Amino acid sequence: MIEKLRSMAIFATVVDQGTFRAAAKHLGLAPSRISQSVSDLEKDLGVTLLYRSTRQLSLTSEGHILYAKVSEMLQSAETGLDSINMLSSQPTGELHVTAPAFIMQTSMMDSFARFATAYPNTELKLSFSDQQRDLIKDGYDVGIRAGWLKDSELMSRILGTVNRQLVASPDYFSSKAEPAHPKDLEEWQWLHFSMRPERAEFVSDNGENTSVHCHHRIEVDSAQALYEFAIRGLGLTILPDHLAQRGIKQGELVSVLPEWSSKPLEVCAVWPDRSRRESLALIFVRYLAEKSDRW
Repeated sequence: MIEKLRSMAIFATVVDQGTFRAAAKHLGLAPSRISQSVSDLEKDLGVTLLYRSTRQLSLTSEGHILYAKVSEMLQSAETGLDSINMLSSQPTGELHVTAPAFIMQTSMMDSFARFATAYPNTELKLSFSDQQRDLIKDGYDVGIRAGWLKDSELMSRILGTVNRQLVASPDYFSSKAEPAHPKDLEEWQWLHFSMRPERAEFVSDNGENTSVHCHHRIEVDSAQALYEFAIRGLGLTILPDHLAQRGIKQGELVSVLPEWSSKPLEVCAVWPDRSRRESLALIFVRYLAEKSDRW
């Protein structure tokens, strides 16, 4: 019975990972071992669970039925481990985390490093991309999001904020009439970040609020790309503080209308309500919230 349960878990991992090779890498086993385990399970059950081709695997109707039940079994097992994990002074397990690429240049990396040091029995699998990942579909336990969260079925916790600055290259700024108000920037060329609205909101030192439509020819999905295009004189943009300050110190950027502030970004952690590593995700998020504030 124990061996059959093991084979069922391997079968579910193959489905989750998409290929025998990926499942073998995930489990630290030889691909031939993975393939043989699934074949033995099919022989034992007297049914075909997976259609195999050179490029992909797909579930048979029997495979769909078994996968659903095995997934429930694994979820229950993980929930049991989580319950013990919450009581342990040394949590264990593997945690898959996705975060925006710009986080790599902030002090949140210190928080990640300190967590790894504080909990040596955990394994962190970190993916850095400014493209927002689907936690459930892509198999992540925790996502770090920068922006303003919309209503979601995901659990969430605010970790801190990121200040931003409106900047342009010295050459681009000097080629325009000096602005006195954000509305004067309506006809300027903007560099647009695809994850943000096309209207930029500002508040002045005396509390006046206004918004500007960001007319743009160039749209990117990376904060670093915004920086690179800005220093090359292709328009103005809003950058996180750490990038804006770097450009200003190096003389590659100037602050535009510094008496007007851009709306800070919230940095939040999100995680599925019933993730496989629920308690480890909560420990990780709680640690970040306690150790972080502003980046």
